[in-house]
Amino acid sequence: MKVKKIPMRTCVVTREKLPKQELVRVVRMPDGNIVIDLTGKKNGRGAYLKKDINVFEKAKKNKTLDKMLEVEIPDNIFDELKNIL
Repeated sequence: MKVKKIPMRTCVVTREKLPKQELVRVVRMPDGNIVIDLTGKKNGRGAYLKKDINVFEKAKKNKTLDKMLEVEIPDNIFDELKNIL
């Protein structure tokens, strides 16, 4: 039987390579809106964060997502991320 490949992605804060299921994708849509992509398939520039409250807080403090997505991230996105956990 063939072994199924597990897609790996890198967290923008910790730089860890993790399976895609252990990460949350935040996307800057082509129209400039910021959304949380739970499916991992939305169009736009995306950045992955490890599903950990400390990682979310560190991303907010250091403005890591702002730099990766090249746009200012509103606070409500970080609130939504915390609610996902």
